Amino acid sequence: MEARKTRTPQEIRAEWSRLGLSQSEWARRNGFSPATVSQVLNGKNNCARGTGHVIAVRLGIKDGVIVEAENHGRS
Repeated sequence: MEARKTRTPQEIRAEWSRLGLSQSEWARRNGFSPATVSQVLNGKNNCARGTGHVIAVRLGIKDGVIVEAENHGRS
């Protein structure tokens, strides 16, 4: 698997500004709590697992894989 180029929170905010999109709107459109998205962008969520991990991967802050819940831990 080839690593993706990660983005900084500042790059993400700049992109949202160009699109006229707020952080809260991005969170709602993607089914996340605006508070959790804020924690990820501000470095208050370590994004190791769970919702923080999913947000970080979707935003491109973290190069990772999102494992769907129904398949996680099953053979």
